[in-house]
Amino acid sequence: MKITGPYGPGPTAPGRPARAATGGFAVSQGTGTGSTAPAQSAATASGVSNVSALMALQGVESATERRRRAVRRGGGLLDRLDELKLALLAGESGEASLERLSRSLREERPEDPDPALTGLLDQIDLRAAVELAKAEVRRSAA
Repeated sequence: MKITGPYGPGPTAPGRPARAATGGFAVSQGTGTGSTAPAQSAATASGVSNVSALMALQGVESATERRRRAVRRGGGLLDRLDELKLALLAGESGEASLERLSRSLREERPEDPDPALTGLLDQIDLRAAVELAKAEVRRSAA
């Protein structure tokens, strides 16, 4: 039996017509080709469903991945708050830092079942929101 690629086994060598001496194209007249066509199309369809199942599994996010993403978001917010602090200590307005902080805060936060982590992330979000509100008060007072 000959394997012809990702579609499974192909017709065996004895079922093939002999090539003409001129090297031209020949179509098989045998009845065996008609019976293998549905089997090959079914194999192709099952191959597609296997790929789509794998793609669906890749889209499922595990609890560990959600937790890692939540921690990364919280760390990013802390980094933006540090940038803002350094900009304000240097006497700058910190508008670029505020914009980055605002963008980071608007990012979707993945839910985590751990109440300690959720509480910590809530505190980081609150601190970032307070800094943004203080900046807005400074802008409106000026």
